[in-house]
Amino acid sequence: MSEREVFDYVIVGAGSAGGVLAHRLSEDPDVSVLLLEAGPPDWSLFIHMPAAFAEPLKGTRFNWAFETEPEPYMDNRRMYCPRGRTLGGSSSINGMAYIRGHGRDYDRWARTNGMERWAYRHCLPYFKKAETHELGPDDYHGGDGPLHVTRGKCENPLFKAFIQAGQEAGYPYTPDMNGYKNEGFGPMDRTTRDGLRWSTANAYLRPASKRPNLTIRTRALTTRVAFEGTKATGVDYVRKGRETRVLAEREVILCAGAIQSPQLLQMSGVGPADLVQKLGVPVVADLPGVGENLQDHIEVYVQHKAKRPVSLYSATRYPRKAFVGLQWLLFRSGPGASSQFEAGGFIRSEAGVEHPNLQYHFLPVAVSYDGSEAAPYHGYQAHVGPMRPDARGHVRARSTDPRVPPEILFNYNMSERDRREMRDAVKLTREVMAQHAFDDLRGEEIAPGPDCKTDADIEAFVRRKSESAYHPSCTCAMGFDGMAVVDDTGRVHGVDKLRVVDASIMPTIVSGNLNAPTIMLAEKIADAIHGNEPLPPDDAPVWIHPEWQTQQR
Repeated sequence: MSEREVFDYVIVGAGSAGGVLAHRLSEDPDVSVLLLEAGPPDWSLFIHMPAAFAEPLKGTRFNWAFETEPEPYMDNRRMYCPRGRTLGGSSSINGMAYIRGHGRDYDRWARTNGMERWAYRHCLPYFKKAETHELGPDDYHGGDGPLHVTRGKCENPLFKAFIQAGQEAGYPYTPDMNGYKNEGFGPMDRTTRDGLRWSTANAYLRPASKRPNLTIRTRALTTRVAFEGTKATGVDYVRKGRETRVLAEREVILCAGAIQSPQLLQMSGVGPADLVQKLGVPVVADLPGVGENLQDHIEVYVQHKAKRPVSLYSATRYPRKAFVGLQWLLFRSGPGASSQFEAGGFIRSEAGVEHPNLQYHFLPVAVSYDGSEAAPYHGYQAHVGPMRPDARGHVRARSTDPRVPPEILFNYNMSERDRREMRDAVKLTREVMAQHAFDDLRGEEIAPGPDCKTDADIEAFVRRKSESAYHPSCTCAMGFDGMAVVDDTGRVHGVDKLRVVDASIMPTIVSGNLNAPTIMLAEKIADAIHGNEPLPPDDAPVWIHPEWQTQQR
């Protein structure tokens, strides 16, 4: 080991949560902060160009590119689980959808004993603190936060048709699914600014990087948390082939995400005792919940050919593709300046569901999320999937070498309710796509396809074609029961001076994309670490369908 440096806080992982904490903790000039990131800087133009988000998803330069174990309810497929490996973490490789979930998600967290401070009224002020919305502040949005948010313009006729078709099918229009009315069809918010991806690297790290009390080290792979007894004292990491131990006077904070935070805990002796012992590591704290309770969203695409050449197909082919790139490089405008997730929606699959349990993302092109399967013609698609599945999986370290991927199993579609919601999702989406708004645009159905008719056909399609929405979470859950890993401020049970702050600490997955909620919870816990008085609660109302108990729409 080389000489040991000492910082007040050592943060592992420069992603959605780590970037927030590095920024907020270093606001105190008397505090020293070290941020360790295993990946390289976010230098690629494909990261910063919103329409090119599929490119960093394809390789391993900026992406851990994990795979699951054979999923038993998905035809034993090994399914793709990308995770960001660069400054900004997964906020640098995601689809830039800014979705908070529903207020009832956080009220559900708060119903857990000891978690009252996570009710929606306590979370909304931190969503607003983080945000600068292009339309200005209001009861639901912030106007001076680091995270810039823009609303989809929905100028392409396919976006307009999708939103109109949702209304023709009997669902409400919502101008702001992050505001009063989450339920319905409407424009989506995105984490973009002036034609650029607005990751937490751009939002939080670059403004803070010039502070003398913040040190950021990329290509620094953390190998373990160091302990004296049950007190975390620092971390070991490898950089440029040299192993180094760095000490933390105040705290070690893991922000490595829902896959690697539990892996790192287990490798360091914190987790289920039998697993830790199998790794040959001394047990520091026997916490059976570390790596358990893994949750995610899956989705399928309902795809159609387009009768008219209004999709983005031509922009994916040369020479038009080159023009789009040049337009973005010179002016930060044109199709390249949008992630193209500009319209979406939330609906309930059946009466008796209080708030939406299905989510839509609409794309004016027929292509897989990571760009690996693009249809050779004009088309469009709706991504749809359940929001609060029963499926629970796990993450388990196989080795004390962090370069060895852990065992990941989601158990997607494990319950009859999960399977029914997926069937309903396909049927309800087909109904939306059949509305008059699409009449002059709708070509033949590509997927599931006209031969997919019965429930058994739909279930086979779901098993064969479902993909992760890339929202792994809940593997170091907050709470105070026997399976909880951290308390309501992220402090790991049974040890001192160690926190986890990222999507892994969610008790249950929220009903939407996870980037915005992860940023919010990091903002909230940053105040707790500082010892600041929490922001005053905000009682802005949330719309619930007045007939939800008896009506599906």
